[in-house]
Amino acid sequence: MKNAQLDLGGIQTLTGNSFHGSLWRNAVFLACFLFSVVCLESIRTFAAAEAFEGPKSLWHDGFARYDFEMDEATLTITPFKAPEGEKFGVKDPEKGKRRCIVIVPKEAASGRPWSWQGCYWDHQPQTEVELLRRGFHVAYISANATLRPGKEWDAWYEFLTEQHGLSKKPAFVGMSRGGEYSYTWATANPDKVSCIYADNPGGNRELLMKLSGLATNDVPLLHICGSIDPLLGRYSSVIEGIYQQLGGRISVMTKDGAAHHPHSLRDPTLIADFITQSVQSAGSTPPDYLGSKVTKNSFYSIENFYRDFPKEGTYVTCRGAWFAECYDRYSFELSGVEGAISIIAPKNVAPGKPWVFRAGFVDRDAIVDLALLAKGFHIVTGPVSYNTDGPVMEHWNAVYKHLTEHGFSKKPVLEGAGRAAGEVYAWAVSNPERVSCVYGENPVLHSFMSKAPPIDNLASLAKAGVPLLHVCGSLDPAFNEQTKIIEQRYNELGGTIRIIVKEGEGHYPLAPNDPRPVVDFIMEKAR
Repeated sequence: MKNAQLDLGGIQTLTGNSFHGSLWRNAVFLACFLFSVVCLESIRTFAAAEAFEGPKSLWHDGFARYDFEMDEATLTITPFKAPEGEKFGVKDPEKGKRRCIVIVPKEAASGRPWSWQGCYWDHQPQTEVELLRRGFHVAYISANATLRPGKEWDAWYEFLTEQHGLSKKPAFVGMSRGGEYSYTWATANPDKVSCIYADNPGGNRELLMKLSGLATNDVPLLHICGSIDPLLGRYSSVIEGIYQQLGGRISVMTKDGAAHHPHSLRDPTLIADFITQSVQSAGSTPPDYLGSKVTKNSFYSIENFYRDFPKEGTYVTCRGAWFAECYDRYSFELSGVEGAISIIAPKNVAPGKPWVFRAGFVDRDAIVDLALLAKGFHIVTGPVSYNTDGPVMEHWNAVYKHLTEHGFSKKPVLEGAGRAAGEVYAWAVSNPERVSCVYGENPVLHSFMSKAPPIDNLASLAKAGVPLLHVCGSLDPAFNEQTKIIEQRYNELGGTIRIIVKEGEGHYPLAPNDPRPVVDFIMEKAR
């Protein structure tokens, strides 16, 4: 067979077989034709996406503004000339009409992102101006106390995305009632939103009941509120609490001493950064150790950070996913194991793939677990069946086998608080050669997993050289009856146990006042 040759007359194959040569030529010409069609279609689509028709005026910093009018009966959108005297703002429309505005960036960013103003057009527009500089389009449709989101908003979305090629997932900017309206449309269309920035947002019962759709679609939220704003406790704090429990990403900035006004921040960089990053955020690849029926949400600390914002003239309390490291939390099932397994994955896995095998849900104030995640540990919550009174040894063994077969360390850290510590002790007693150390917070060694109480069966752990660490409140009811007795028995058995006592504290808070000694202990033993 001879080599193929390419010349200006076309593609010629010298195979010595005219039939096969003809097939080759036809295939190549067909491919070239289809490629040309695709290119022409892309050019046509791009050109159509660029075009906004009608009268043009200038908005802040010389950005092009296009006005439209929508007929509420027919949802027809036509170019519209803004009346004299509106300047950068917009007046209420005639009855049966909606005013619509698009501001065009001087150079559109990749993916043609845009922000959607929920209400109060041109009020504190600094965030929109900054987004325009970054290549965002900015859009608005008439909204006030009587002009609420509805089919008109759906038509405006379709006009911008289908006819003009803007992103299918706009970012919402909403102040006060505009925040309520942003949530109203977003909760009805949770798969069509990139993020929401709501400033002292209003709300209603219906949207509070529909937040799960946004959490499921991993829509990040940012609230900026005044600490004495009357809407803070009524809506923003309620949304924050619900969204955290749903596993969604929400961040809150509370301006100390500020009321409902002024909205926004004088320097909009942080807001624009949040929106830009949310729009550009790429989905992570699911890890290979997941089983079936996988769900994913977010885990992050809700610690408050009190920071000086000189340009705002006040301090701002910041907390949530934008201000703390945010981790992926997966829940999944394994064949033959009753109950779901939960794993919080670190950003960067430490050498040897260390992990914590624990009982009980990981709350956002679990400062030891948060510190271990930052060090590269996985945090694994063992399964508990709905049909039993506690975890089952065989199911936990199956989880251990599954994870170690996927590269997890063969000696996890066992961790539990209160009576949940009894379950991890029971597993450790039955698997002492598989344990690096045991960490308990105010532990009570009662267990469903084993017939004998673990407190009476510590010899296997001592023989295997498994170190123990307890953090206890001096006033905790179980301190003397459990930890002090465990300490005496484990020392008699030749084991190593360390106790950190929080003087004057009871059962709560569970975590140590300073997580560093605990983390150092665990890292040394896990090594």
